[in-house]
Order: sequence, then structure tokens, then C-alpha cells
Amino acid sequence: MMAGKPTLQEIEAAEKKPLWQRLGWLAMIWTGSVVALFIVASLMRMFMNAAGLSTH
Repeated sequence: MMAGKPTLQEIEAAEKKPLWQRLGWLAMIWTGSVVALFIVASLMRMFMNAAGLSTH
């Protein structure tokens, strides 16, 4: 059995979880990615400003 591949029982168990719980995970992952992108963009802007480059 492959370690990374979920079994049929695990897939069926995941599908039985309530919709709000599955959507909650989706929302958390999406929010986390947006926050991470904002942090990276802010750091890049800060370093560009420190190097003498301006955004306007």
C-alpha cells in the first residue's frame, strides 16, 4: 500500500463530514494564502523602498 494515497475508507469518511466543516477548511486555506501573499508583497515593497525604489 502506498503511504501518500488515501484509502477508499478514508475518502468515504471525509465525504461524511458536514458541509460547513469542509467549507471551513477551504475558507481557512484560502485566507491563509491571501495573508501569506500580503506578507510577501509587503516585504518586497519594504525592501524596494529601502533600496530607493518607489511605487509612485
